[in-house]
Amino acid sequence: MLNVSHLFEPLKLRDTLIPNRVWVSPMCQYSAHNGVPNDWHLVHLGQFALGGAGLVIAEATAVVPEGRISPADTGLWNDEQASAWRRITDFLRAHGAVPAIQLAHAGRKASTAVPWEGEHTVPETEGGWPTVSSTNQPFGSLAAPRALTTDEVAALPEHFAAAARRAETAGFDVVELHFAHGYLAHQFYSPLVNDRTDRYGGSFDNRVRLLLEITEAVRQVWPAHRPLFARISATDWVEGGWTGDDSIRLARLLADRGVDLIDTSSGGAVPDARIPVRPGYQVPFARQIRTEARVPTGAVGLITAPEQAEEIIASGSADAVLLGRAMLRDPHWPLHAADRLRAGNLWPKPYERARLN
Repeated sequence: MLNVSHLFEPLKLRDTLIPNRVWVSPMCQYSAHNGVPNDWHLVHLGQFALGGAGLVIAEATAVVPEGRISPADTGLWNDEQASAWRRITDFLRAHGAVPAIQLAHAGRKASTAVPWEGEHTVPETEGGWPTVSSTNQPFGSLAAPRALTTDEVAALPEHFAAAARRAETAGFDVVELHFAHGYLAHQFYSPLVNDRTDRYGGSFDNRVRLLLEITEAVRQVWPAHRPLFARISATDWVEGGWTGDDSIRLARLLADRGVDLIDTSSGGAVPDARIPVRPGYQVPFARQIRTEARVPTGAVGLITAPEQAEEIIASGSADAVLLGRAMLRDPHWPLHAADRLRAGNLWPKPYERARLN
């Protein structure tokens, strides 16, 4: 007998119908060459479609070469990259998942080594590059960035818009703007990082100006029938930093400019934040934004059990859950979750022989 499962109800955003509320968070694989995705990305992302995920978000993908977190990140600054993404989006769609991509610029956290080589800036002699930011202050032990000029900041939205155009060519149905985790956009809105005195610094309105300009530029070129997401860090977890109340205010402004869902994460602006990591520790922010800003939200962060995910959706804390490490451990998490919640059979026909119930 089937149960009514909120987790496995479809969600329609604009004209895109997402078959369930179990989504894959963007997770960098540090496996690309010159920004071009390859067989690793096809298999990595494709397994989640076979595993029953409703939406699969490809990793933080740089809109310009210097926006990559590492030299091994994917990009969408040229047509070769867009063409390489196409076979991946075709596979995801053919096997029931909605393909999405996160567009990003890492700012002062760019040009770093891949994680398994330790946290350090890659020198130019080894394929790295000078970094830029809202400030000239470094993040921890990373190399100090150059503060962008006012004109350079004003030019950034068009880079995101150009990448969004290529995302459409590449076959993505959803674009997510990466405004979180201490990367470039977050370096502007966090008062802990932004020390500017021009129109992009100082007041709340000035610090969020770049985000709103990026959103407007992308929404102008991204098809009106397709959803646009934004991932934000809902708090800096540091006294005097960005807060949950700030996030509610920002969420309203983003929604007014065409953002359809706030992917609600936290932290990353500064290296010394004390984050109270525990199961579902970021869910209250998703609920607060959903309730007070009246914007759909996604919840992320140590969501591991089907019953936990079901409760998040059923209680109205979020409209979807985004899983990262849990999906790496078990790419078939949605199949198993649907079975445990008695929500129906999601298993692909070639895999049904392995289903236990």
